[in-house]
Amino acid sequence: MEQQVQSDVRAGRSLRIAVVLLVAASGAVESVSFLRLDRVFAGVMTSNLALLGMAVGRGEAVDVTAAVLALSGFGVGTAVVAWCTRGSAAPTSHWPRHVMFFLGAEAALLAAGALAWGLTGGTPGETARDVMQFGAALAMGVQAACMVAAGRAAAPTTYLTGTLAAYIVKGIGTGRPGVWVPLRFVGLIAGAAVSAALLKEARAWAALPSVILILCAIATACLPLAAARRRNTVAPS
Repeated sequence: MEQQVQSDVRAGRSLRIAVVLLVAASGAVESVSFLRLDRVFAGVMTSNLALLGMAVGRGEAVDVTAAVLALSGFGVGTAVVAWCTRGSAAPTSHWPRHVMFFLGAEAALLAAGALAWGLTGGTPGETARDVMQFGAALAMGVQAACMVAAGRAAAPTTYLTGTLAAYIVKGIGTGRPGVWVPLRFVGLIAGAAVSAALLKEARAWAALPSVILILCAIATACLPLAAARRRNTVAPS
């Protein structure tokens, strides 16, 4: 029993670390999306809706297009994952295999974008920027839907407004605020800062940190999944 409890504690810690890494990855994506694509966010749709309204009000067709691309990409990514994972049970000890599959697909999508970004020296043309904007939002939609499909073993990684509000409310109400939520905020800032710094000093590499962070998150999240498989294969005597 004690060994089982220790195993569950390790699994929970691994998943929390994976969430922090995914948050950092989303911060890195947002830096490139907002600073060097079309000044919209890849995963924060509340802001994009506001930006769309401002663009419509000011009659700026380019900004309208950018916001629509981001909203469309995010919606498509979310819908695809939701369709493929509907009705699936979400264990609390690990992320399901279909979640891991789609996170891998997200990493592949961002890797393709990072390659294209690097080949253009970090200065893609207008059409390429539109494609990359849609792709970045698509990847963030996939990630957001994966965290929903993972259930209680995961947490939001592409938007943290509600997370911040809940943390403040619960912290004041219970007096026992946890450490993992602040680590998500730190991860978001760190991921955004790294890509922003690369945009300034080595623009061609700015899209790479998000790929590395997601791969690290997948590897970390695989640890409790592997442990669960080992437990299932060892029959009780």
